[in-house]
Amino acid sequence: MDDLPIIFRDEFLIAVNKPHGLLVHRSSIAADTDQFAVQILRDQIGQHVYPVHRLDRKTSGVLLFALSDEVNSLMQQQFQNGVVNKTYHAIVRGFTPDQLEIDYPLKKENGTIQEAFTSMQTLLHSEVAFEIGKHPTSRYSLVELKPTTGRMHQLRKHMAHIFHPIIGDRPYGCNKQNRYFKEQFGMMEMMLHGSGLSFTHPVLGSTHTLSAPYQDAFAGMLDLLGFDVEVSLNRMIQ
Repeated sequence: MDDLPIIFRDEFLIAVNKPHGLLVHRSSIAADTDQFAVQILRDQIGQHVYPVHRLDRKTSGVLLFALSDEVNSLMQQQFQNGVVNKTYHAIVRGFTPDQLEIDYPLKKENGTIQEAFTSMQTLLHSEVAFEIGKHPTSRYSLVELKPTTGRMHQLRKHMAHIFHPIIGDRPYGCNKQNRYFKEQFGMMEMMLHGSGLSFTHPVLGSTHTLSAPYQDAFAGMLDLLGFDVEVSLNRMIQ
């Protein structure tokens, strides 16, 4: 794999724009690949890196690493204390409301129920002449999602819960939509992108807001669905 695009670096931290489909680190449940962000970035910069948070394999966007174990511990404390602000963009089925607070508890694999909160804001709507099922056209929305909790697959589950599943999401998404985009356009990626991350520098005390441009698959889907990519990119960085 090519080098990962670096969007921030100092002597304590480094952040990359992770592509869709790349695992953050080795996992026993993903024997189908030998490509991992930790190893790629380590070899790329020639030193050990420590992921301070996670992104799903299917999710692209801002991925932050510490460059020492001490800084890693400090940053992980910020994530655990909920003081890191995370922003995601997603392309979802249907026309979403302008704004929505999603308060819907999620169940862990062991059956434990956890509170989960997500703020959603609609950026753009689009209707295109894709005949999927019984309708002659299909509607989509570009939304901005801000989770205030960090549950497993939270955004994917929350969007499915409000009946606006993320395009390309398996298993929480819409099978008809996913099959259509795979068969018609060869699209296998999930349309969820970690567009921004804001945090306090654990050593310097300064405030940092990192932004990651859309990956090609995400930008291509915006274009395919008739969204104004320039408008959406401008909104992303405001």
